[in-house]
Amino acid sequence: MGDRLLDVTITYLEMTARPDRPMPHPPATEQPLSLQRLHEPTVSYYRYLQHTVGDPWLWWERRLKSDGELAAIIHDDAVEIYVLSLGGVPTGFVELDFRAMPTEAEVAYFGLLPEFIGRGFGPYLLQWAIDCAWNRSPAPEKLSVNTCTLDHPKALAGYQKAGFEVVGQETKQVPDPVRAGHIPKSVKILTPGY
Repeated sequence: MGDRLLDVTITYLEMTARPDRPMPHPPATEQPLSLQRLHEPTVSYYRYLQHTVGDPWLWWERRLKSDGELAAIIHDDAVEIYVLSLGGVPTGFVELDFRAMPTEAEVAYFGLLPEFIGRGFGPYLLQWAIDCAWNRSPAPEKLSVNTCTLDHPKALAGYQKAGFEVVGQETKQVPDPVRAGHIPKSVKILTPGY
C-alpha cells in the first residue's frame, strides 16, 4: 500500500542582493497582527506548526525525524523560526536557516495555516522574511528557497514576484507520504491533482 510514487518537480531559487522595494505593509485586519521569534520552541509546538501548515501540501520529511534530531535543528542558534499570529492565533511561520553563513541563508520552510491562505498574509510574511535574512551583518552572499509541484500552485510565482530567480530544477519520484503512513489519512490534502 505504501508503494505509490509521486512525480515531484523541485525548483531551486536564489537572490544575490536585497530586493529594491519598500517593506510591505501588513494586511489590514480587525484583530492585532504580531510576528514573534520562537526561542527554543518545544518540539511538540514546532510539530504542530509544521504539520498544520505542511500536511495539506505533503511536507513529510520532518515527520521522519526523532524528537532529538528535530530539537538539534530548531534549537540551533543559526536557525530562526518566526510565527505570524492574528489575535494571538498562529497564522503561519517561516524558518530561516543561517547555518551556511556568510555564504548562504535559506528560507527553509514557509507557509500559512490553511484557514489563512488567500488573505494577504503570505506575501507579507515572505517579504518580511527576505528583509530579515538580508539584515545580517555581514549579509549573506545569497538567499535561497525551493518549492515543488506539491506546494501551493502560486508558490513558485510568489517567490519570483518577491525577487527570487530560478537557478535549477529536478524531477524525482517520492513515496506517497499518506500511503506510507507519514501523514494521517484524515488530513485534507490541498496539493493539486493528488
